[in-house]
Amino acid sequence: MSAMTSFGGGYDLNLQGLRQLAMGGTGTAIAWDASTIFYNPAGMSDLKSIQVYADVVAVMPTTAFGNSMGSAVSKPQTFTPFSFYVGGPIQQGSKFAVGLGIYTPAGLGIAWPDNWQGSNIVQSVQFSAFFFQPTISYQVNDFLSVGGGFVYGIGTFDFKSTLPVESYVGNNDTLGSGHLHGTATGAGFNLGVHLKINDNLQIGLNYRSQVNMGISSGSATFSVPSALTSEFPATHFDSDVPIPQVASIGVGWKTGKLTLQFDLNYTGWNSFDSLRINFAENTAALQNEHAPRHYRNTLTPRAGANYKISKIVSLMAGAYFDPTPVVNGFVSPDLPDANRIGGSCGISVKPWPRLTVLAALEGVSSLKRNATYDYAQFDGTYKTEVISLGLGFYYNL
Repeated sequence: MSAMTSFGGGYDLNLQGLRQLAMGGTGTAIAWDASTIFYNPAGMSDLKSIQVYADVVAVMPTTAFGNSMGSAVSKPQTFTPFSFYVGGPIQQGSKFAVGLGIYTPAGLGIAWPDNWQGSNIVQSVQFSAFFFQPTISYQVNDFLSVGGGFVYGIGTFDFKSTLPVESYVGNNDTLGSGHLHGTATGAGFNLGVHLKINDNLQIGLNYRSQVNMGISSGSATFSVPSALTSEFPATHFDSDVPIPQVASIGVGWKTGKLTLQFDLNYTGWNSFDSLRINFAENTAALQNEHAPRHYRNTLTPRAGANYKISKIVSLMAGAYFDPTPVVNGFVSPDLPDANRIGGSCGISVKPWPRLTVLAALEGVSSLKRNATYDYAQFDGTYKTEVISLGLGFYYNL
């Protein structure tokens, strides 16, 4: 159990709106639709009426690994984060707007082949979180709007690894295994300011607080030779996973049929200093875990464009550079992380006056990284590719 669990920076998602996804993840400055409840709550005051928004994204990651002991490729998996928003002015012409957002801020994982060279560190891991955010905004004047929402999160944590013990059945030897599973909860807030400088220029500020997702009385089960069952008893564990704070500033510029956006996201990853697993029952073989992480804060630039071909069809495109928060010496194979470059595109179609249909495609490629995980004395080279495909709609009531 000397290196049973840890995380990489890859569990954080920026997929809470399809138009924003198609525009490189930008969305702080301009309220395109009800997904502004996530990107900037103050922008909800710009909606013309109550709006219902829903989308789902299929995220398909693949990671390749190699070192002196061999190579491995992660098992194919598809994750499906979703977003649902409803909100807008409480009545026509009102300065107050209210809404509710339900979205997925985290929801990825990795599954390696059976008995690969790093199986004692991780076989598979997945962490998912769902946030509920009741929100209110107020238009102070034609220039300034403010907004905010309370965030309540629920999630699940699932982790499997082999153990450095073997059982012999006939001519076969089988490694032991451990499985951790738990439910997490946490709370935080989302605040925004929207400035409409003129008809062309808009500026947005957004702050999403850190949410500590606490896992209490999760289940820990082990499969080991019968002679070792007393050393690895079925028990419970406590832990917490921080979803980091994010401060964003965005600028949007409209000129004719073209809209340009630029965002800067400052993410407080340094809150993830270590991952602690505290078991309810300890033995000589089963001790509490304290895996050091020492993440660093990151600054992510994003750029996007929206071109309105007609009253019915618009095209979007965008790109970003996302630096890794994981420093050398702490790159583990559970969610290996490296500097990432992302590109995206999308289309919106308005078949009826009140209905808009959205589709988006994003490709993300990490730079090849030769790194070490000193805590488990494990090293290798990683390369990750991710394809995300989203479909959604919004309807003005």
